[in-house]
Formats: sequence, structure tokens, C-alpha cells
Amino acid sequence: MMLPVKLVFGMSVVLAGPAFAATDTALSEQSDKLDEVVVTATRLESAIRDVARSVSVIGKEEIQNGQQLLGLDESLAGVPGLYMQNRYNFAQDLKISLRGFGARSSFGIRGVRIFVDDIPETLPDGQAQVDSIDLGSTERIEVLRGPASTLYGNAAGGVIAVFSELGDVAPHVEASAAGGDFDYQRYQLKAAGTHRSLDYMLSGSHTDLNGYREFSETRGTSINGKLGIHFTDRDELLIALNHTDQPQAQDPGGIDATQLAADRQSARPLNVQFDAGEELSQQRIGAVYRTDRLGGTLMLRNYYVWRDFTNRLPFVAGGAVELQRFFYGVGAQYSNSDAMSGRLRLVTGFDLDRQDDDRQRFDNNNGTVGTRVFEQNEKVDSNGVFLQGQYAWHENWSLLAGLRYDQVQFDVADSYLVDGNDSGALDFDQWSPAVALNYHMGPGVVFASWSSSFETPTTTELANPDGTGGFNSSLLPQLADNYEVGFKASHESLFYEISVFHIDLEDELIPFEVVSSPGRTFYSNAGASTRNGVEAAIAWRNRNGFSADVSYTWSDFSFDEFVQDGEDFGGKQLPGLPEHFAYFGLSYTASPGLSATLEALYSGDLYTSNDNSTAVDSYVVSNVRLNYEWLRGNWLIRPYIGINNIFDERYNSNIRVNALGGRYYEVAPERNVFAGFVVDFGQTSSND
Repeated sequence: MMLPVKLVFGMSVVLAGPAFAATDTALSEQSDKLDEVVVTATRLESAIRDVARSVSVIGKEEIQNGQQLLGLDESLAGVPGLYMQNRYNFAQDLKISLRGFGARSSFGIRGVRIFVDDIPETLPDGQAQVDSIDLGSTERIEVLRGPASTLYGNAAGGVIAVFSELGDVAPHVEASAAGGDFDYQRYQLKAAGTHRSLDYMLSGSHTDLNGYREFSETRGTSINGKLGIHFTDRDELLIALNHTDQPQAQDPGGIDATQLAADRQSARPLNVQFDAGEELSQQRIGAVYRTDRLGGTLMLRNYYVWRDFTNRLPFVAGGAVELQRFFYGVGAQYSNSDAMSGRLRLVTGFDLDRQDDDRQRFDNNNGTVGTRVFEQNEKVDSNGVFLQGQYAWHENWSLLAGLRYDQVQFDVADSYLVDGNDSGALDFDQWSPAVALNYHMGPGVVFASWSSSFETPTTTELANPDGTGGFNSSLLPQLADNYEVGFKASHESLFYEISVFHIDLEDELIPFEVVSSPGRTFYSNAGASTRNGVEAAIAWRNRNGFSADVSYTWSDFSFDEFVQDGEDFGGKQLPGLPEHFAYFGLSYTASPGLSATLEALYSGDLYTSNDNSTAVDSYVVSNVRLNYEWLRGNWLIRPYIGINNIFDERYNSNIRVNALGGRYYEVAPERNVFAGFVVDFGQTSSND
């Protein structure tokens, strides 16, 4: 068995899986791996060496083997610059921040674009959820760190692209079951394979978790499928399907320091009183067609997503939300890879995405839906066109440049006219250029880049703090300029990288709460902000089965100009993010047979609010996982066990930034154990 090992190349290129088997041949050819690993999330399909961006690639072994499969942070914890919180509150979704983009989110994901099988999980207005991602059938994850609006437009402070298994292997069926502390249960059945010109994968999973804290129960079911149809050697159609049903996700809420000291597992009393939490159902279908014609590749995509969502917040007036959402889109891109004998590569295309939300609010009478107090329809139209090119004028030098133009239009039709007609519209448009330079220097690559990004407020963030309908027209889009210099290299069994960045922001979107709606978040703009950072990673692999990888991130994110309600926050640090965080992993594999992974995650001190008056202490959380694999004919059996927080560290899973009354803290679990097994029939090894 190949242990899930994470190898990190220069631009945080994190690789996993059997491509790095510890053999003499592999160790003598490691320097070639920068050319062999190909990423597609950059629009222009390229080898890692030629991508003048910070890019990470995580493989199937790292994602699936021995993990609880509760959240993306399990497999992405070692990516520099990527800070994640809130794995254990499924009513709020995972909180993801890339170089500070997304740190403001109190619900869902902001500032980071999410794609699943080339289909957007990010709405045209910039908000995203990851509750429909089935990690148990995920093949690969690509992460682009830093602004990427040149590629994807609105809210592309970073990109996470998830790719499901396709089944391009011998037909097999896999069943798995797992259980653990806090009544954790997970079951999955998956079938995949190839039949003539078809590749297929179908997976069904169910998860139950009562949670460490009071009032934190969740349960959900997911069905994920993917079908590849090869019409010819040049023509392929991929169809992706997903159904997610989450009938319960309780929200225990944030608690203050007094309640934290008295009972770490307790929920906020008002959250229990008002039955705070959410239920959702989502269906997604998408199709991607690729054809290699006329010296290049044409890709067409079309997708449709339906989402029904209900949410209860811990207050009466408008505290119960019902949302029916439909979003869809089409897009096309054409890359001409053969121009000028391969020295000039171009990709151009367009994205047209639409969002239609029917939103209602009702009084929340201690968990019972009461009188309707709000009803409006919200539409968002996003249109973008882009052009990107790469020119290699010398074997060691290449220049990359790109330009994109986006229009984002918001329209609201107010149907609750008791308090007047708040219908209206907002229009935003933006040019997003980028330029970068790559220089091949022996076994390594030096790169430098400048790129810009923009981020509009989402429909939720455009809510008026005074409680009226319509949109808050005073909010402006957040603009950013990103400057970056990096170096990546590989030498025998050692891989290393470092990147330094500086980001200037205007009108950064900042969350706050008001007394009349505690637990609901509104937004304002900061005048100017600055972000400086260093990201580094080293990975080492030994012929005897040992491997280690380390990543470290230093962040200095501060407000330059920000006055709110007469208070000046100039010079204060951005709350919710630590100045330092790091990852260490040590692994051993005896193939076939036993494998083990020990990992430690460090998070430094961070502030809870704009005024930096309260800080949360640093912590180190350590986890261990053990696998053992038997292979008998076509049967593969793999039991596993894991221990999270083995030293019983006391820390917080999430910090609710700028929460009223000091309710900042969402407590993480104490030491806990989980175990499971996988039975696969039809494969000859776990790495097939």
C-alpha cells in the first residue's frame, strides 16, 4: 500500500500518491516531476514548472485514505497560505481563507472560487458552499493561491478546483463504514470502472454526527456520479451529477469567555431557544464537452443547480429564512497550443452565469416559523470574457499575461410592500489584468507576477442593517493588487519552495453585527488595507518508506484606513487570522501492509475583532492515523484507525469575528477516536 504522502514543490505544489514511489529510479528522476505534473485550473493546461502562480495539487491517497471525510481541511491542512476553520459546525459551513481572502465570512465561503468537476459551486455574486462535495469520491484537488480574477472574475482571491473520480480503471465496487466518538458514523458504497467507450463512477454516502458541543448534531446524504463518454480519440463528454440532502444541521453558536470557562461544550442559550440551524437540499447537473480540433482544444460547459434552504437565527424579527435558489450557466474556452511551434500559447473564452433567489423571512417564535416580514426576488447576472497567453522566447524564459472583463448586475424585486417598495438594481464592471515571468534556473524555477482581483458584495452581504428590504447601495466592491515573487525546486528526494507576496486592497469588506439582530452579520467597507506574507514548504522522501513535509505561513494583514462608527481602526491587524501558522507531517509505509501518519498543526495568536482588544492564544493540534492493507486476489481490505487531538489540546474550531457581546468562541473537540474499514472487490491494489 502507498501511504498518503504529501510532497510539496516550489509554488506549494502538493502532490500525493503512487507517482512518488520510493524506488531508486524515482529518486534519481525527481527533478523531472515539475514537468510531469499538469494543472488545469489555470485555464491554460500547463506543467507545474510553467505556471507562474502558487499552485497546490492534492491526490486521492491524501484525500481519502484513513480520513473522517468531514471537511476539506483534513486533506488541505498542509497547503501554505490556506487557513481553514469551522469543520465542526455544519450550519455555518467550512471557513476558508487564502491569503486573507474569505476571512470575513461568517456563513459559507467568500472571496475564494470553488469548482467541482469544472462546474462552479460559487454563485455569480461570489458566495459558495462546500456541503455538496463528496470527499469519498474525490480524485484530485487543485488550489490556486492569490488573486485570480484574470481567470475567473468576481471573488477569485483564490481558487479551489475539486475533481471527482472518473472510473478509468478496471470495474470495481467499494464499500466502507466508519464510526467514532460523538456518535460519528459514515457509510459509503461506490462503483466505478470502464466499459468500452464509457468511464463511470457512482457513489452514495451517509454521515451522522452528534458533535462535541451541545446542540451540534448533523446528518446528511450525498449521491455523486460522473460519466465520461469518448466519442472519438478527440471528442469527450463528461456529465457530472450530485444530490445532497442535509435535513439537520444544528448551530450551537458562539459563546463568550465566561461561558467558555464554565462549560466548553455548552451551546449559546439563545441558539437552543430559537432552534438555530439549517436544512438544505441541492441538486446539480453539469456537462463539459472537449474536442481537440484545429490545433487546439475547445471546451464547452453547461450546468444547472437547484438549492432549497431554510435557516433559523437566534432572534425573533425575521429570524427564520426560506430560500429557493436556481443558478445556471454556460461557458466556452479555446486554447491554441500549437501556434508558433509551441512558443506561443493562447486561451480565450467567456462565462455567462445566472442566479435567481426567492428569499423570504419570517418571525422566529422560539423555533416556530411565524408571520412573514420580508419577501423579495434577487437576480444576479455575471458576464465575463477573458484572454490569456504564454510566450516562451527562450528555453529558460517565458512571459505570461492575461486580461478579463466582467459585468455583474444585481436586481431585487420587493414583494413585501407593507414598509414600502425597496426594489432596485446595482451594476458593477471591472477589468482584471495580470502579467508574470518565469525563469528556469537549473533544477528550479524563479517566478514573479502581478495580478488584480475584485470582489462584489454578495446578495446576503448587501442586506440593509436597518432591516429594510432591497440592497445596501453604499457597499462597494473590494479591489486588490497582488505582487508575488517565488522560487520552486526539486533535488533528488528533496522538494522545496518559497514565495513572498504583497497585496494592496481598497474598500475591503468587513463584517459587523447590530443589537437588533444578534447573530446576523452585515458589512461595511474599509478604506485601504495591506497584506504581506511569506509561504514556504519542504518535503522529503526516503527509500526506506519514511517521508516528511513541512509548511509555514507568515501573514501581516493590517488596515491602513478604516473608520467605522467614529472609531479609527487604522494600523490594526485583520481579525480572525493568525500571524503564523504551520504544518508538520511524518509518514511511514511498509508496502504492502502497515502505514502510519503523524501530523501537527500550529496556529498562532489571532485577534477576534477590528479593535484588536481581545486575542486568542496559539495552539498545536496533533493527529495520528494508522492503516493496514490485505490484498487477496481481487479483494482488498483496509482497516484504519485515527486519533484526533491526541494531546487533548484546548482550542477553538472557529472564531466569530466582531460578534456582539464577546461571543467569539466556537470550541473544538477534545481528544477523539474514529475507526473504519474499506472493502474493495475488483482492484488489484489500492493504487489502481
